[in-house]
Parts: sequence; C-alpha cells; structure tokens
Amino acid sequence: MKKSVLFLSLVAIGMASAIAADPAKINWNKIPVTKVSLFYPGQSTYEWLRSDEHKNAAKEVKRGDACTSCHDEEGAEKDIGAKIVKGGRLEPTPIAGKSGDKELKVQAAYDEKNAYLRFQWKTDNAYPGTEHQYLRFDGKEWKVWGYPKLDKPVQAGKEIGIYEDRLSIMLDDGKVPGFDKQGCWLTCHDGQRDMPKQFTKEEVTANPLLTAIKKSDVRKYLPDSRSNPADWKSGKSVEEIAKLKAAGYFVDLFQWRAHRSYPVGMADDGYILEFRLSDAGKDMFSGNADAKTHQPKFMWDEKKVGYKSISAAQLRQGDHFLIREQNAVPFDPNAGWKEGDLIPDYLTSRDDAKGSAADNNAIASWRDGVWTMLLIRPLGLTNNDDKALQAGGIYHLGFAVHDDNITTRGHQVSFQKTLGLGVKKGSKVDINAVKLP
Repeated sequence: MKKSVLFLSLVAIGMASAIAADPAKINWNKIPVTKVSLFYPGQSTYEWLRSDEHKNAAKEVKRGDACTSCHDEEGAEKDIGAKIVKGGRLEPTPIAGKSGDKELKVQAAYDEKNAYLRFQWKTDNAYPGTEHQYLRFDGKEWKVWGYPKLDKPVQAGKEIGIYEDRLSIMLDDGKVPGFDKQGCWLTCHDGQRDMPKQFTKEEVTANPLLTAIKKSDVRKYLPDSRSNPADWKSGKSVEEIAKLKAAGYFVDLFQWRAHRSYPVGMADDGYILEFRLSDAGKDMFSGNADAKTHQPKFMWDEKKVGYKSISAAQLRQGDHFLIREQNAVPFDPNAGWKEGDLIPDYLTSRDDAKGSAADNNAIASWRDGVWTMLLIRPLGLTNNDDKALQAGGIYHLGFAVHDDNITTRGHQVSFQKTLGLGVKKGSKVDINAVKLP
C-alpha cells in the first residue's frame, strides 16, 4: 500500500490541534493488551435468543442473564463460531472459507483531552480490504458493480464479492437496560437485512415509524423503541423516541471503514435507537452516483494520479480511494469512457465532515496480514447523540469485525465487555485505560 496513505501525518489530516498527546509517540509496549475473542453469530438475533431454539437458555435470557453466564468457559467463542459458520439453522447461506472466530487485541489510554483505543486483528485475506462497490460503465450507462458476499448477485455467481474491512464499536454508559448483559444482541432483530423474516419493501412503506424517519429498509434498533421489542413493525412515535434519546437511551456506534473513512484519517460516529443512525452533521463519505443520471459525480484527476478510472484487473493492486480535496475532479461524461471502466461509488472528504458525525479521528495501517487501528475519541462530548467519556468512568462495549468482503451478519462479534478510564485497582473491567503522562 502507498506510503502516503499508511503514514498520514497529523498535520496532513488536520488532527494536530485536537490532540493533546502525540499518538505516534505513545509507547504501546507499556500499555496492557486485552485479547478479545470474536465469533461468527450467523442469524442469532434478539428473538432467537428468547426462543425455544436457543436450547434451554431462553428462560435465562428473558430474565436478563448475561450471555457469558452460560458461555463462560475458555474457548467458548471459538467453538460457537466454528459450528455456526459451517451452516445450519443459524446460517442458511454459509460462505466458503469464512473463519468462525477472530482475535481482537485491544489497548486503551487517555489524557486530558482524548481516549485512545488501539486495535489489532488479522485479516482472512492476504490483502487489505480497502475496496468497496464501484460504478461500472457497460458501454451505455453506469451501474453499481461489486456486492458483499451475502448478497444474491454474489451468491448466484453473477458478481464478485467486494466490501471494505470494518471495525465497529458499540458503547453504552449504563443507560440502556440489558446492554451490560447481552450487548450487541439487543440491537440485532428478525426482519433486518440478511436476517430471518427479512422486511419487504411493502412492509417498510406501510410502517409509520420508518416512514416518519424516512428510511427504506430495516436496520439495528433497541427494544424500547418498539411497543413489542420483538416486532420491528411496532415502532413507537417519534415523540416517544425523542424522550428516550433525551434520557440517554441509545447506544453509541463508532465505525472505522477501510474504504470510506480510513483514507481521510477518521472513523464515523453514529448511534442506535430506533434505527442505526449517523450523528448530527455530515459523515466523511457520501454517494458518488447522481440520483437522476446514475453517472458518477466525481472521477479521478488524471493529471494527479495518471488515470480517470480503473479496470477489474487493477482491483486490489494498490489504493483506489476517491478523495474530493486530493485526487478528484467533477465527472466529465464526454471523456471517452469504455466498457468496463470503474469509478468508486463513494466519495470521501475530511473537509466535508462536520458536526457531531466528525468527532472521531483514526490512524490505521495494514502490514503482514494485520490491521492496526488507533481510534481517537474526545472526552466530555456534550452532543445529544454521544455518550460522554470521562476519566474514572466505566462503559459497556461490543466489538465487531467485518472481513473478507462481507457485511451485515457476516461479521465476527464479541460478547459484552467493559472499559474503564483509569479506574481504581480492583475494579472489575475487561479493559482499563492507562493515564498518559
């Protein structure tokens, strides 16, 4: 990968003024490493955990017991993932070669301004997953090309699997009942994309809540956003949900994306309540397809990078990021396009990222099959869509890694973990951030 991307300087990505400690000078060899086991969950959902199919554990789940009260033996995650990933009741469309488990190494530190969370994980593939879907010219028009491995065009062999690597972190401060026990499974439900009883367009169109918040599909949500937690169609009113949010009933969600945030040194900032939502402001990525013409809005600046598009043969041969302020120019429909030309379907921009959605900085590199990513999160945020991190605080976390050109349920996830920011010795936390000098 190009040195210019791997070794982005703090000044180049505009982070210097926001950081107290210099992340490049933190001695991570002196920061404890916590090894978190992740596993492939398949279609295990909030509803499945509470059903008779969950062997004899449904009763315990319903009364609020922690997942780890049963799955507490060493190697439990590896055993669960190995079983589910092969196929069966929780995975109707197994992916060939998909790993059932993954180890995530986590380190944490903080200073007077920020929390620093450092992650390392090995990728399934021998290349970094920095590609995302493209717009492809078929000789007449531009169409989306490349889908995640669980999507029907890839399953049918009509498209190749393309999706960015991703690390997601859910975080709660104790205001979401049950998250400290069952973590991510509070947000994962039947009806969502690639899940049992997946929504239909007609069901979404007829749903008052999704219509009110202008959504066209079903994604993660928290139980109390529905009158019936196990039925996504039973959404509460917008006014009721606003009261839940004001009371802190939402889960923070940070997502580092190897195509849509990595090239500009950021991780996006969102939250989960009635849907998986972005924070107020503007993300660092946006769609590159014109809604009316379906043509790209931007193309590569040939004067700067030597090409205006790439071909399929060039995939995974270097970095293919389209960055508005660095290497992009407005699309020229008369530039002599030929069949097979590819332009990214997403545009990235650090300059465009604004507001609460732009809180998180991130520095990452991929070497010898391993991603190393440092998330830099400000302390004491006061936005109404953020959980404020404070020295001495304890937080509940859930981790997920998307790998091998796959999204939605095709990730590996953790059971709930705890993060402390410099808490006293003897406090029971899985990860305790070290105070930097």
